[in-house]
Amino acid sequence: MLNTTGINGGRSIDEIGDEHIGTSQDTPLRADAFVKSDEEKMDLIEDHFKGIMEVLGLDLNDDSLKGTPRRVAKMFIKEVFSGLDPKNKPNVKLFENKYQYSEMLVEKDITFFSHCEHHFVPIYGKAHVAYISNGSVIGLSKINRIVQYFAKRPQVQERLTMQIGKELQQILGTEDVAVVIDAHHMCVSSRGVQDVNSKTLTSFYGGKFDSDDQSRQEFRHYITMK
Repeated sequence: MLNTTGINGGRSIDEIGDEHIGTSQDTPLRADAFVKSDEEKMDLIEDHFKGIMEVLGLDLNDDSLKGTPRRVAKMFIKEVFSGLDPKNKPNVKLFENKYQYSEMLVEKDITFFSHCEHHFVPIYGKAHVAYISNGSVIGLSKINRIVQYFAKRPQVQERLTMQIGKELQQILGTEDVAVVIDAHHMCVSSRGVQDVNSKTLTSFYGGKFDSDDQSRQEFRHYITMK
């Protein structure tokens, strides 16, 4: 039986999850994370999830349930956790800023769905992203795709916010990037404290957004506009 006490400074596994602790800015992955093919992973997840359902006492001979282990395996690999695999990273092409547009560009209300790494239940909400070009721009849809890529993995919201911000800084070659995420956590609303009204907000401010209060306030104004 798993011992859930006396770890990480005496805190239990349950306490660590409820305290929303994150251990790394990078998603924790083993060195052999991508040795197995997607098909091999789906086969293994199917077998393991079938075992979980059997432990729960579900009848896998029932027409409604017998395909569930495979559906879950496919969903994990091809959809909700597809952002774990680098091969699914968006291919982003830079374009010259020929308009010489020097103000901030804001892409707001980007809908995303992720999963809490502590309980594997959904996190969902909106991401708001801004950057100031230093000579290059990217297509608007690529910003959405970058958000989705990092969201589609087990996450904590703080890490997700930082990963999006730092990825855009690297792609665009500028520190002038801002990210705000406003999200609901099902691990808060559907279990534990069961608060269905609370939301979590996190932010990332780089370059001018960090050093210049006027730029930061302008960004905040844009994302709250109707």
